[in-house]
Amino acid sequence: MKAAEMARIYARAFAEERAWTTDEIGSLVTANGAIIVTLDQGFAIGRVTLDEAEVITIAVDPDAQRRGHGNRLLQKVEERAAAKGARVLFLEVAADNTAALRLYGSRSFEQVGIRPHYYPRQNGISADALVMQKLLDRT
Repeated sequence: MKAAEMARIYARAFAEERAWTTDEIGSLVTANGAIIVTLDQGFAIGRVTLDEAEVITIAVDPDAQRRGHGNRLLQKVEERAAAKGARVLFLEVAADNTAALRLYGSRSFEQVGIRPHYYPRQNGISADALVMQKLLDRT
């Protein structure tokens, strides 16, 4: 999947946020340690640095949500991060993103911090970011 298609899916999936540009996504997918997982319906971008990894984003086209695509994308990010030597995987999620919170909880992520007013919204109200982590199985 090319960066332009990823940007289109991202804009649809996160309509209440500023959409990432094709260039911004292109920079992420070509960065050192990048983990890129794609499906026809969405994508995930992660990054590994030493023994830590982070999920930068998971985006699934709204027409394909609630069909397990996010779970499959996240599982692949976990597997690839562990294969690259990561022991822990971090992510940030908007406190009002109940679907993502359910997904992360089902995959054993635990909240370890909070970033107040981290996600600006078009309506002028911002949402807190919950910082979550999961210890990875490297067997």
